[in-house]
Amino acid sequence: MHKVLITHQLPGDKIHELSSSSEVTVWMGPGLLGAEALREELKDCVGVVCMLADRIDEKLLDACPQLKFISSMSVGVDHIDVAAASERSIAVGNTPGVLVETTADATFALLLAASRRIAEADLYVRGGHWSDENAWSPDFFVGKDVAGATLGIIGLGEVGKAVSRRAKGFGMRVLGWNHREKSVAGIESVSLEQLLNDSDFVCITIALAKETRHLIDADKLALMKHDAVLINTSRGGIVDEEALVDALVNGRLGSAALDVFAREPLAADHPLVRLPNVVLTPHIGSATHDTRCKMADMAAANALAALSEQPMPSCVNPEVYER
Repeated sequence: MHKVLITHQLPGDKIHELSSSSEVTVWMGPGLLGAEALREELKDCVGVVCMLADRIDEKLLDACPQLKFISSMSVGVDHIDVAAASERSIAVGNTPGVLVETTADATFALLLAASRRIAEADLYVRGGHWSDENAWSPDFFVGKDVAGATLGIIGLGEVGKAVSRRAKGFGMRVLGWNHREKSVAGIESVSLEQLLNDSDFVCITIALAKETRHLIDADKLALMKHDAVLINTSRGGIVDEEALVDALVNGRLGSAALDVFAREPLAADHPLVRLPNVVLTPHIGSATHDTRCKMADMAAANALAALSEQPMPSCVNPEVYER
């Protein structure tokens, strides 16, 4: 039987079907697979069901010439060298669509948390700082109104459109920019510069690619309102974190809410951790039980198709099937 590696225990039902058509190894830890351990575990495997944390680069592919498919339980595949995989006729699958509403929920939750200083206020109460002497005052933890404000969405894919639908429930004006021109009902298409100038809140929902890496740099941050809120639930590499810290520290930006970072996990001594005007979550945009089960089922379906020498239902490099 063909050998398949699954790099993490997964929920859902369909993943168990793999064991009936292949010899499955599941990495049980401790921790995540490092580069050397991943290479060792992939020895003799024809396929792998992997996660965002698993870096699959050209060096690894060279060490595993027998590899035929990569099925990632993720929408983004920037952790995989897709070009190198395509050169080797290795199909790469992902799990699009199922996490749209869940990620949009998380995006709007972060927007609300940052605007009303929820995390900061929670720590204040838990730390025993709320007392009779400071029980209430007109300027006590004042935040920023969401209803009627202007929201700018960078990236008008399915998640961006889902965030827009939520914004409409708050009576927000919604501006949008996409790196490829796109018209979406209910969203005013504007230049990136106008979006940053006019928005009270800016949500990043665009994919990470060569042209979007550090899209939001010091120059772009300088265009934003001094009390604006930046929310990123897409990929950390889209924002220049050093420039973001500088803007937050020096009062050129009101606050930020981040679920993704340039390097994950975020280091405990990272400057962002020390800032009170930042809400931080550990890449949990799609983290609901139902959504993760659906993602695992899609990843398993991609693997099962590849094992049957059929095209993956969700393949990011379908050109491999034309060869």
